Amino acid sequence: MENTTMENTRTKTTRNSLILLLTAAIWGMAFVSQSKGMDYMHPFTFNGVRSLIGAASILVYILISRKIAGDKAAPLDWKLNVKAGLLCGIFLTIASTLQQFGIKYTSVGKAGFITTLYIIFVPMFGIFLKKKVAPVVWAAAVMAAVGMYLLCMTESLRLGAGDIMVFLCAIAFAIQIMTVDHYAARIDGAVVSCIQFTVCGVVCCIGALIWGQPTFGQLQEGLGALLYAGVLSCGVGYTLQIVGQKGLNPTVAALIMSLESVIATISGWIAYKIGFLTTDQTLTARQIAGCVIVFAAVILVQLP
Repeated sequence: MENTTMENTRTKTTRNSLILLLTAAIWGMAFVSQSKGMDYMHPFTFNGVRSLIGAASILVYILISRKIAGDKAAPLDWKLNVKAGLLCGIFLTIASTLQQFGIKYTSVGKAGFITTLYIIFVPMFGIFLKKKVAPVVWAAAVMAAVGMYLLCMTESLRLGAGDIMVFLCAIAFAIQIMTVDHYAARIDGAVVSCIQFTVCGVVCCIGALIWGQPTFGQLQEGLGALLYAGVLSCGVGYTLQIVGQKGLNPTVAALIMSLESVIATISGWIAYKIGFLTTDQTLTARQIAGCVIVFAAVILVQLP
């Protein structure tokens, strides 16, 4: 009986890890669509519309799956799910808005690697939950700082505005990951994902109406980027994140999802080479060294 239980646990862990790996691939390629979307519309417009598309796609899934399940559908604690969804939505709105504005002023590859700093922030924020932070985490933080310097600082020792925004976005994503982990075992992943994207979509659309001056023509021209970012990155990706995190250590989950940085860099370079993106996505030798150090720090923090 004990061996069977252990085997089931290993199978579940492997399955959830693969789910998060798929999530990382979807998110990594989404950086390209996010960057492309800036050619057509304001960041608030893109973020708001893609979030509402994501929420709508998840709602369709919820309605269909619960209708198929019928009486066998698991009962929902609506109060807890709404609370979790609102909290996740607040942090997601902050993170995704900072990221969307940041991508406008920096490259896809740099944005991808800076965003992955959330893997280091996750265990560091454990301090506030009275968790001990291992020395290796602090060592990884120093490595990440060195990598960030090589990746982002120019020869004039100036840090780009886009890099700063994406850095702050990584902090917000770390808080969102910790929030998901806190509720993951007690919530319905799809319902919470739908709520958090509705919150993000409504807030960003209000921002778009105030500052973005959206038009139907903008949405039509950027439809492809909106659909990928909305249906796949938001609807599928974030739902897979919540499902995949169940039963996994949050820091390990963050490590797997951090692979989006590698995928973002590769997909950004390919998109530039085939002419999909007009801004040069090629990284210099110095920036590549920074990427390697940042990613090494991300891996180091997981070795214990």
